[in-house]
Order: sequence, then structure tokens, then C-alpha cells
Amino acid sequence: MLAWLLSLPRPVKRVFSVIADVVFLIFAMISAYLLTQNGIRGHIPEIALAFAISVPLTLVTFTKLGLYRAVIRYIGQHAFGAVLAGIVGGALVISVFFGLFGVEDKGNLIFVYALLAMLLCSGSRLLARMFLVQMNNALKERVLIYGAGSSGRQLAQALINGDQYHPILFVDDDSTLQKSTILGMPVGNPQSIALLIKTQNIQRVLLALPSASRVRRREVLDALESLPVPVQSVPGMNELVNGDMRIDELQDVKIEDLLGRDPEAPKLKLMHANIQSKVVMVTGAGGSIGSELCRQILKNEPSMLVLFELSEFAAYSIEQELRLLIERDKLDVELRTILGTVQDRKRLQTVMQSFGVQTVYHAAAYKHVPMVEFNVVEGVRNNVFGTCYAAEAAIAAGIETFVLISTDKAVRPTNVMGASKRVAELVLQAIAQRPNVNTRFSMVRFGNVLGSSGSVVPLFREQIRRGGPVTVTHKDIIRYFMTITEAAQLVIQAGAMGKGGDVFVLDMGEPVRIDDLARRMIHLMGLEIKDAQHPHGDIEIRYTGLRPGEKLFEELIIGHNVRETAHPRIMAGDEASLEWPQVAALLAKLESCCDRFAVAELIQCMKAAPIDFSYSEVLSDLVLAAQRDASSQSVGETAVSRLVVEPKVSVNQLSA
Repeated sequence: MLAWLLSLPRPVKRVFSVIADVVFLIFAMISAYLLTQNGIRGHIPEIALAFAISVPLTLVTFTKLGLYRAVIRYIGQHAFGAVLAGIVGGALVISVFFGLFGVEDKGNLIFVYALLAMLLCSGSRLLARMFLVQMNNALKERVLIYGAGSSGRQLAQALINGDQYHPILFVDDDSTLQKSTILGMPVGNPQSIALLIKTQNIQRVLLALPSASRVRRREVLDALESLPVPVQSVPGMNELVNGDMRIDELQDVKIEDLLGRDPEAPKLKLMHANIQSKVVMVTGAGGSIGSELCRQILKNEPSMLVLFELSEFAAYSIEQELRLLIERDKLDVELRTILGTVQDRKRLQTVMQSFGVQTVYHAAAYKHVPMVEFNVVEGVRNNVFGTCYAAEAAIAAGIETFVLISTDKAVRPTNVMGASKRVAELVLQAIAQRPNVNTRFSMVRFGNVLGSSGSVVPLFREQIRRGGPVTVTHKDIIRYFMTITEAAQLVIQAGAMGKGGDVFVLDMGEPVRIDDLARRMIHLMGLEIKDAQHPHGDIEIRYTGLRPGEKLFEELIIGHNVRETAHPRIMAGDEASLEWPQVAALLAKLESCCDRFAVAELIQCMKAAPIDFSYSEVLSDLVLAAQRDASSQSVGETAVSRLVVEPKVSVNQLSA
């Protein structure tokens, strides 16, 4: 019966509401008459006529004030105001007609009628709403809100009106709020949260702490990690203020909250030094680091931002995003998107000269360790020669500042990617020492950034959502992590401090054990790890072994000469370097190996360079492996060493 009533069309429901109100009004009048007329009960025709006239007027008032348009489940103060106005108006009409009909001493009758009618018409709706809400809440997921402040209250109100979550109670650190009631829900003590979750059958915890520091959020998450329920949070204050997200758009706990490190406010003088009112170019502008650099550069209002990118799709994507930002923030910045490869020096120089570029951030590189292991020659060409060509083009074009985005994997490298980036650093150090070089070259070295392509965090999250297993290469592997926004801001500030050939290292905070990170993510999503001790758990962690060239521990500094700078999270390292003739000779050998596709010789050449390259892996280059297989099957196949790739620019053509 109830399901049938709820499924009726809204016009039919309104007819039922009108009929119910008429019945309530008649019942109220009869009851009021019987309750108040204890003596002689006269004037029945006059009272009946006055009442009959008032009822249509009361119903019209209800209709005009929108009572019948209100949805019972979400009925509020406005609807009760309409009921009050309609009944008071009806009572006044009855009073007027009593006077006209000569009915006296009936004030108590009118008062009792109005009171009963108000209770019946509004009370029935209130009871119906309570019943429907309770019925709907039984289908919702029971949640606890951590934080009873403004954000927590807004979240609770939004969830009450939604169809997915049913807020049961708050917990808050503020002792003055504890043991009180907010929005009809009790406020508990966070120290009792485990007991509250068990006794109240809580199925999810929602963090409403958008303005709390990351240090505080990490403390809260540490306390919640062992609970058998998933933990989610509301968007951060910046996202709420900018209108990017709503208070009820819940999201998984961010990894930066697990790291518990608050970003250092950027120094505007350093942010503006190489950007404001200047022409800035970013190579690899569509990549993870490159695109975030572009966003940060745009905020500091260059006169022009040149996006240099090899991938057409990546270039188009970041260009569209930046144009929206320019339009939204009404920035006076010209945007130019150029397709090209950093392995083409002439293209780079032409672009820099044509637009009058003053500052270059060189982010174009192959950074994925296994991918470079599988494509050794292209990794060296792009990372080493791409950097060399970009630097030479910058000198020829009269660039003021050139900043190389490097990596912690360049420190005592164990893989081709790290070795190629360390050689790229040597190239810039040597070029910076050459006479008559007016371009300021500097390098900024840092570890993993959250949210970059290939980042472990989204991989883990997706694996957990699929039901596992979560793949970790080694139980003891550790990595440094930093948010991509903070990394980009620090890169810009470090570049502003460069004097020539500087190697800057970003303070990455405390290293993170990847196995611990995976376990915390599993727990905070309300799941249990499946292992020998818990065979009926939800998610298995599977150790796959270190990938080709992968290290257990990453370093940021080679030597011990570390200097502080004007920024507390930027250090300068005095790293070993070579003279340009030595670097030019090294480049000539590397180029010869690349041209002949002599992968093994290329590896040996880099191992002979002063970069502490310890490469103990079996050569993993996929083309080389395929050619070895082909050679073993057919002697007539072309040998690997005879494959020649014509270079676009010879090292011998570089200026001495």
C-alpha cells in the first residue's frame, strides 16, 4: 500500500493532500465544537456556514503559499508557515461571519479550532516526513563526521538531504562541543571513536577538516588507520573557495595528508624573478612536471608563455586548460603552443629566437625507469642530447636563465634513466664554465612527485578498487615524495637563485616506505590485508621484485658539501664536474654508440664516465633483445651493431 502511494504521480498526491486537509479541518471544527460547547449547543447552522465559507479560503491560501508544491520528504519552515497563515486566515474569516450572523461568545471555539487544525495539518506532514526520512535512512550508509565545525555542519546538512549517506553523529577535538547536540546529532570525543563506530554500526568516517594543517590531518589519520571502516574527506579549503568542488563531494584520503608535511609558502620575489613580464618557455610542457610548471608560471604573469611539446595530444590538453585559466583569472598572458622535439637543435633555437624567450624550464625527458631500460638509445638521445641541444640553442638565442629539471635517480645511478640525467647535469655544468656564456644554467634535483604519470599512488588506489593484489616491488623499498605543486614552485624559486652551473636539491622531507604506504591506503579504504595471518582478508600485497635498474633507496646529494640557500626547502650541492673538452669527448663517444645502436658499448661508455654509474642488470633493451632472438634464428639477419640511425645534429657541430 505504501509503495503504491509513493509511486503515484505528483498531481494525484496533491489531490490526496487536499482531501486530507479538508478532513482535518472538518475534524478540527467538530472536535472544537464538542470540546467548547458544554452548555446549550446552538447556532449550529451559522457555525457550519461560516466554517464552510472559510475552508475554501484556507485551501486557496495553502495553494498560493506553495504548500501543495512542497515535497513531504524535504518539507521545511516555509510549508509550516503556509499552514499557519491559511488556518489563521480561515479563523479570521469564521470570526467575521460569526459577527455577521450574530453568533456570540465563540472565541474559545475559534481558538481551539485553529489550534487543532494547525496540529493536524502540520503535524501530519511532520510525521509523514519523519517516517519517510527514517525509511530512506534505513537504505543509506551510516557515517560518522569527524569535525563539528562549519564544514562538518554543512556536510551533515548536505548528506541529510542526499540519498547515499546517513550522518549519525559528530566527533570533535573541541571539548566545549562534546556531549552537545548539533543538527539533532550528538557530538562525541575522538578518543572514543572506536567504541562509537562499533556501538552505532558506523560504516564510514568522513573527515570535515578542510582548513586543518597536513600535520594535524596526518595525526587524525594515524588514529583512524586501524579502524575497520573506510575514511574519506571533504575537499580542501582552496577547492571549496574556488568553487572547484562542493562540500559534499567526498574524496579518498590524499597521499599528501598521509605524508603530513605542510607546504612552505612560496617567496614571491623568487617566483617573480625569472617570470613576471618575461617570455618564458617550458619544454615538455604537456608532461606531469611541465604542465604544473606552466600553471605556476601563469599565476606569476609572464608576458608570454611558450609551450614546447612533442605529443600533439598533451600539447592540446595543456593549452586548453591554460586558456581557461587565463580567461577565468583575466590574465594578460599570450600563449603559444609549439610542436617539436628537443632532439632538434635548430627547431629549438628558431623557436627561442622567434619569440624572444628569456627564461627556459627544461622539463622534457624520459623519466620512467623501466621504459628507458627497454629503450636505451632513445633514452640517452632524449635526456642527454636533448638537454645539450636545448642548452646550445639557449646560448645562441641569448636566453637569460635555463633551468634543468633533474632527478634523485641521477645520484649514484643504477639505471640508464638516472645515468642519462647525471650526464645531462655534467653537460650543463661544463657549458656554464665555458667562456663568453651569458646564459645562467642551473639544475634542480628532486624525487617522486605525487600525481605524476606513473606515480605509485594512483596505481595502488586502482589496484585496491579492483580487489587487488597491490603490487610492491620490494618490502624494504623507500622513496621520497612531494606534491607536484610544491615541486613546481620550488623549481621556479631555485632557478631564480642560480648563478651558473648550480645544482639545487629540494628538501623532500622524510622518506616513505612503499610497503607501509600500501598498507595504510588499504586500511584507510576500510579493507583488511590478506596474508598468512589473515587468510580471509580483502587485499593481498604481492612483492614482484625490483624492476630493471631500480634501487631500494634513493639519494639526493652525491657529496657532502651541502649549502643552505635563501629558501628553507632548497639546498645547493657542490657536485663534481668536468671541463667542456672532457664532456665534448664523452658526448662524441655516446653519439657514436647511439648511431651504431651499440647498446652494450653505450652502457660501458656511461660507466666509464665519472658519474658513479653501477649497472649490474642484464641489458633490457627490447629492440636489442628482439634482434638477438632474430639473429639466433637466422644467421642472415642484419647484426645489431650494423643498425645505423642518422643523427639530426652532430656533436662535432656544437660550439667549442
